[in-house]
Amino acid sequence: MKKYFTSESVTEGHPDKLCDYISDSILDAYLEKDENSRVGCEVVAGKNVIFVTGEITSKGKVDVEKIVRNAIKEIGYFGDVDIDYLKCDVIVNLSKQSPDIALGVDSSKDDGDIGAGDQGIMFGYACNETKEYMPLAISLSHKLSARLTEVRKKGIIKDIGPDGKVQVTVEYGDEVRVDTVLISIQHRSNKDLSLLKEEIIKEVIEKIISSKYLKNTKYLINPTGRFVIGGPLGDSGLTGRKIICDTYGGYARCGGGAFSGKDATKVDRSASYMARFLAKNIVANGYAEKCEIQLSYAIGMSKPISIYIDTFNTNKIPHSEILKKVNAFDLTPSGIIKYLDLKKPIYKKTTNYGHFGKEYLPWEKIVEM
Repeated sequence: MKKYFTSESVTEGHPDKLCDYISDSILDAYLEKDENSRVGCEVVAGKNVIFVTGEITSKGKVDVEKIVRNAIKEIGYFGDVDIDYLKCDVIVNLSKQSPDIALGVDSSKDDGDIGAGDQGIMFGYACNETKEYMPLAISLSHKLSARLTEVRKKGIIKDIGPDGKVQVTVEYGDEVRVDTVLISIQHRSNKDLSLLKEEIIKEVIEKIISSKYLKNTKYLINPTGRFVIGGPLGDSGLTGRKIICDTYGGYARCGGGAFSGKDATKVDRSASYMARFLAKNIVANGYAEKCEIQLSYAIGMSKPISIYIDTFNTNKIPHSEILKKVNAFDLTPSGIIKYLDLKKPIYKKTTNYGHFGKEYLPWEKIVEM
């Protein structure tokens, strides 16, 4: 029986991703000044206004407005039909971390170095569908989104903008194939849309997706026929609203907590990265073909409340042995931060095209377990 699964990615100019990128840019700036900075930074974007709020405690001093404008400039908006990095209003409304939260982080209640910055559940997932150990649909979606940015910034396709979405539907049957590729990309009003479709197929889709998957594939390029107004002028944006794009494209479970703008004491981020590291290494070491790991934490406590592992009956060694391998790692916030070196200002690199599957990130390294 044929089965179909669809995942979505968005480009760096999508209004939600703009907000994520600003949040992570602010986080990196504070970590450059003080590696122990506590940052929980949220951004709202809409109608030429950027609103920055949240809680930050740091010894470093940062020009937040300058970072906001630089981030908008780096993305490369048109300015006339999306957002102007010089003319937009930037409103900064930041305070220090709540003393109640700081108390829980600074002194754990179970003898760890630090406690979790919040309660919550986090999932990590890996499978052997792709060389990145990611599900195929989200892997292709991210690569297509990244290619859209590349052809725009290099001028390979002219008169397209930074705001866009990609959706890939994979068919699983006797063989695996890509059933549908849907791409909506911002463009100048005078862009020839029939030419745009040809360029997208030739310079984006066929450059990224192997011909072995492109069999009777349907292409939907800007199906509304027009996408001129983009970015926060076309739709409002908000930090943390693309958590399915950021994780596994809906193919695996999601804990619900967003990543961007949060320092590593927030287990929403750090424990999700560690769960991915563990799941990936279980698969990469040949212990299972698929693996999903859940970690749960309580605010102010360092050790996870629970660890859940599901290999979907693909494990090659006993489940108890896999659990032992996972338990060999220090899963306290301080242990995760130390092992993955999460005090470094690396977070802008994670914002776009998924937080997983990029081999240069520390939680993507493969080790012997």
